[in-house]
Amino acid sequence: MKFLKPLAVLLIFTSGLFTSNLWAQKPGDEPVNHYLFPPELIMRFHQEINLDDNQSRAMKDAIQKAQPKFLDMQWDLQSEMDKLQKLLKAHSVDEQAVMAQMDQVLNRERDIKKAQISLLIRIKNLLSEAQQNKLMEMASDTLFKQH
Repeated sequence: MKFLKPLAVLLIFTSGLFTSNLWAQKPGDEPVNHYLFPPELIMRFHQEINLDDNQSRAMKDAIQKAQPKFLDMQWDLQSEMDKLQKLLKAHSVDEQAVMAQMDQVLNRERDIKKAQISLLIRIKNLLSEAQQNKLMEMASDTLFKQH
């Protein structure tokens, strides 16, 4: 269990990457929310699902490898958003230019979501079926307590 503390720090640091887009909606809004688990959920219930050191280490490695990629993609998205905002600020807006730039923004957002899903799949595949079932049960219980 000596890997859990560094994993906790890393998961807290990276949780914003997942919560900002994919996990921001209410459960049920996105079909994948029911089948994939955000890292912070796994960390929250790591003892209850008996997460072992090898699983913790593998999750930490997967997140660390993905982190620079996410940072680059977020940076690129912000750059494209800045370009879009500049086009929209004009007194007379060039609709064709805005729509072309909007495509660039949506492409960056799509790439981020695909990378998020890919990481979440890798993390899910590290969990046993029993661990996955327990997480689904605990996530449902947590949601019902909040409402």
